[in-house]
Amino acid sequence: MKFLDLAKVHIRSGAGGAGCTSFRREKYVEFGGPDGGDGGRGGDVWAEAVDGLNTLIDFRYQQHFFAKNGQHGMGKQRNGRDGDDIVLHVPAGTEILDEDQETVIADLRRVGDRVLLAKGGNGGWGNLHFKSSTNQAPRRANPGQPGVERTLWLRLKLIADAGLVGLPNAGKSTFLAATSNARPKIADYPFTTLHPNLGVVSVDDAEFVVADIPGLIDGAHEGRGLGDQFLGHVERCAVLLHLVDATSDTVEDDWRTIVDELGAYGSALADKPRVTALNKVDALDDDARAAVRATLEAVSGGPVMMMSGVTGAGVTEVLRALRAVIDAERAAQAAAEEEDVPWHP
Repeated sequence: MKFLDLAKVHIRSGAGGAGCTSFRREKYVEFGGPDGGDGGRGGDVWAEAVDGLNTLIDFRYQQHFFAKNGQHGMGKQRNGRDGDDIVLHVPAGTEILDEDQETVIADLRRVGDRVLLAKGGNGGWGNLHFKSSTNQAPRRANPGQPGVERTLWLRLKLIADAGLVGLPNAGKSTFLAATSNARPKIADYPFTTLHPNLGVVSVDDAEFVVADIPGLIDGAHEGRGLGDQFLGHVERCAVLLHLVDATSDTVEDDWRTIVDELGAYGSALADKPRVTALNKVDALDDDARAAVRATLEAVSGGPVMMMSGVTGAGVTEVLRALRAVIDAERAAQAAAEEEDVPWHP
């Protein structure tokens, strides 16, 4: 199944049915009076996050979603039927944006989140509704209200606990394949990964989700390479694993390139907790490892872990470090949400 994380849709809610102007006409009934029914309400357009989806590919083949119109009112005091609603099923983590692609209308983070995108028009009143003691034969009825038509963008941000960032060929896909059942494409040339991959990682009987995104290069925020279009998939992560190729001759520049691109992207990505790890250390001897590690610690100003996605050396320690940060961040988030809930008896 092809991965798609951005889709444009056109929606329209149903128009309300018109009210009916009608009079009771029965043999031997001299004054029948008005009996026109009301029009039915137009259908709404909803969006709902459902389980089992992780791509917006369905919206590649269908972009127009129109709810049903309400039925017109009829004689004999019969109201029109309401129009059927229509629901757009999207993956959890989908943002719904206005046509300008900047205004966020809704953020469906969890399965079951639901939002009204376009409300259907109300049905018009029939002439029965206008009957009174002074107007016993009203000859007016209201038309139904029109539906709402709008163009929206759906943008998917994958739900993951940890995100992998680094230059192309830093070993991100190898790390994901070695620690989970995910099978991303792995090769010895840059930009092997063309779309994000998710994997469920297990360590010490605890599981968390890791997202692997295509590699970044210098100038990605300006559109170079694959750009920074996939960085949105790690915005929701609790921690970032920054992998640096230990065999590179420019370890300092490699680290600084990714940090600069995260800062240029915005959305507080540069401020997220990061675990920095040197990958491919199996290709270096002990002295070279120590030298590279000291160099990277000096430029990053923090601890640097060492690992090899191929041999598995140091991978467990990296996973434990990620898990510790994830637990701390999720606990802080849960505490903040509890404080925001208003008290009531």
